Amino acid sequence: MAERMNLAGRTAVVTGAAAGIGRAIAVSLAQRGCHLALADIDEVGMADTSELTRRFGVRVSRHRLDVADRVAVAAFPDVVAAERSGVDVLVNNAGVAVGGTFEQVVDEDFEWLFEINFWGVVRMTRAFLPLLRESDDARIVNLSSVYGLIAPPEQAAYSASKFAVRGFSEALRHELEGSRIGVSVVHPGGIATSIAENARIPAGISEEEIARRRARYRKLLRLPPEVAGETIVRGIERRQSRILIGSDAKTISLVARLLPVSYWKLLVLLWGSR
Repeated sequence: MAERMNLAGRTAVVTGAAAGIGRAIAVSLAQRGCHLALADIDEVGMADTSELTRRFGVRVSRHRLDVADRVAVAAFPDVVAAERSGVDVLVNNAGVAVGGTFEQVVDEDFEWLFEINFWGVVRMTRAFLPLLRESDDARIVNLSSVYGLIAPPEQAAYSASKFAVRGFSEALRHELEGSRIGVSVVHPGGIATSIAENARIPAGISEEEIARRRARYRKLLRLPPEVAGETIVRGIERRQSRILIGSDAKTISLVARLLPVSYWKLLVLLWGSR
């Protein structure tokens, strides 16, 4: 078994760091003595994350970054490199959601989601690979979802993006085999974050239906983000290629492997429609 990755004294870039899983990952990294470059569009939330992580005596910088902005992403490594001696861990966590069926979600919203959830991951990875190659021990950590393992109704855009992150990450891992860069893909289950509350809702859906959908998803989002962040960082230390977060993610992964076509019928019986 490979030696555990020692995160003390290393530097990690974390996107979507202002709240939720991104903040929790940043805190767990800081607890291990890992320096941080935090990135998000929410500067207020990022400032709070910075305060939480500085308590552990690590260096923390904050950067307003929209991962959908290809020009800003391409320039970001130079910004980080100007303040750091190197980068060892890249956590591509930033993500958004869109509610509704495929026919309800317009092209603009589908493309907006992909620019963040998929192209943000691809462009950040391409931008930081040269810096990661300079490290003696580096890791890329890409956040997919349980909806990168299964594809429920009303999740066509989100699932498509998270399946794409999974496929990209697995291919990249194979390409980097034998190098000093490892790749982890993360599949969180129901984590208690604000992603459902902040999801874009297609026009024409009634307020009652919006409230019903959000209430349904709130019931599914139960695991504290702090637990998810700690599990992810432990997975980084253990050099895990796939990191499943929560008992629901483990169940879904197993059912999807056993019933790759008909898994949805069983999951509806187990939990009701998700």
